[in-house]
Amino acid sequence: MSFQIDLDTTPSYGLLIKQCQALLDGEPDPIANAANLSSLLFHSLPQVNWAGFYFLQGEQLVLGPYHGQPACTRIPVGEGVCGTAFATGQTQRVDDVYAFPGHIACDAQSASEIVVPFRTDSVSGVLDIDSPVKARFAESEQQLFEHIVQVYCASL
Repeated sequence: MSFQIDLDTTPSYGLLIKQCQALLDGEPDPIANAANLSSLLFHSLPQVNWAGFYFLQGEQLVLGPYHGQPACTRIPVGEGVCGTAFATGQTQRVDDVYAFPGHIACDAQSASEIVVPFRTDSVSGVLDIDSPVKARFAESEQQLFEHIVQVYCASL
């Protein structure tokens, strides 16, 4: 799957993608790469209070590298925003997490969330990004995060 991001209207996205590619270049370790991506996204994006990964173990998503407040350690597949994204294989972009059926509140400050699932031969899970601002994530950012997940998966 390939995503087209309009770099003319969102030039910072092009730079962020290049930074992601440079961080992961030549490093195949999924945990190291998830740690670096979490840090880069958390420190690069405005109005974000959590950025990180959950990895599939059995029928649960288990907390991986992240930046932000302490988080839920285990999320059952199919539950909450993260579990729903993984179970459906579709990005979940939620404008108001408290209106999402079955939302799991790991950080009471989070108001909106975007979760991108991924599956590779070696590792599966989700990239999860939260914001304290309702409706923080636009379609263009969904495409950005989906592209970043592609870069992550290609590095493994």
